Amino acid sequence: MRILVLGAGFGGLELSTRLSEEFGDELDVVLIDKGDGFVFGFSKLDVMFGRALPSAVVHPYSDLAKPGLRFVQTTIRSIDPSARRVETDAGAFEGDIMVVALGADLDPSATPGLVEGGHEFYTVAGAFALRDVLARFDGGAVVVAVTSTPFKCPPAPSEAALLMHDYLTGRGIREGSEISLVMPFGVPIPPSPGASEALLVTFAERGISWYPERLVRGLDPDRRRVLLSDGEEMPYDLFLGVPVHRVPPVVAESGLAVGGWVPVDPRTLETAFPGVYAVGDVTSVGTPKAGVFAEGQASVVAEQIGARLRDGTEPATYDGHGVCYLEFGHDLVAKVDVTFMSGQAPVGDLEGPSAALAADKGDFGASRIRRWFDRTWAPVW
Repeated sequence: MRILVLGAGFGGLELSTRLSEEFGDELDVVLIDKGDGFVFGFSKLDVMFGRALPSAVVHPYSDLAKPGLRFVQTTIRSIDPSARRVETDAGAFEGDIMVVALGADLDPSATPGLVEGGHEFYTVAGAFALRDVLARFDGGAVVVAVTSTPFKCPPAPSEAALLMHDYLTGRGIREGSEISLVMPFGVPIPPSPGASEALLVTFAERGISWYPERLVRGLDPDRRRVLLSDGEEMPYDLFLGVPVHRVPPVVAESGLAVGGWVPVDPRTLETAFPGVYAVGDVTSVGTPKAGVFAEGQASVVAEQIGARLRDGTEPATYDGHGVCYLEFGHDLVAKVDVTFMSGQAPVGDLEGPSAALAADKGDFGASRIRRWFDRTWAPVW
């Protein structure tokens, strides 16, 4: 049986690893991605704020060497979900089962003025480039803001604001600077009242201005103004934006997407096309667009595929559970444990922040690299 896995992020790597661990050479798992390496979301912030070098956080896909797994670095040009077939720059591939894990594309150009007058920190290239931009920054008005919903990793804008406080403090230019955080929610982390309260207290303690229930509609680079969705404007010297997220065009053109994202059965992650599953940011399953949820969904799809190969087994179904780490600055990290069940309001518990959870976060990253790439890695903070 051939399994086509489209995308080598959290979801694709976890699915491929689980299938290899259970079935080895009994399956032909073809993992396709246009990139040459994997980068954790938190590593982008580490590089951006000078806590790690780019070379230390990129995990090359060439290191993947697992029984039954082939990695193909190429660009996917079309997807035929009915035939479970893809056309790529490396040729065509067909599978008995297809799993779409291509994530969300980011479009900074969709926000007027962002490319010309600001910076985005959600792509690897954008975050890595900001390392040098921040090193040249002499202080002033910093605005961290969201331009549209939905967006990946909802805690990340809060983390960026808090780490910016530490960064400017370390360079001795915090007193002459302002940090503002603009977000579309009424609280920073809606599923977790405890996390939201802790963040709001921390913002106040560190002099970070909080602007809830707003989006950025554009920038005026000539006047150095941020244009907000409520009609107000904010001055800025440095703008760090979360760009517009979209389903990848190749997915939109395939007929898999409905209303902008790929609908799936919330328990099995199967799409409307038999034998075609989707996991992670590309879906509209109802969980946040974050790697830990893609990982959990991939585990369920691995169970679903395994059940097709085993007689009489009852596969696990998706429970919407995930654990997210949250940087509070000052070398402290919190952990939010949250479950998103269909038809129910999500609830998340807060643990920390503490130095011990910073180590726990490091162990989280190291354990994934050990499982996926079979090598030792330690995040550097």
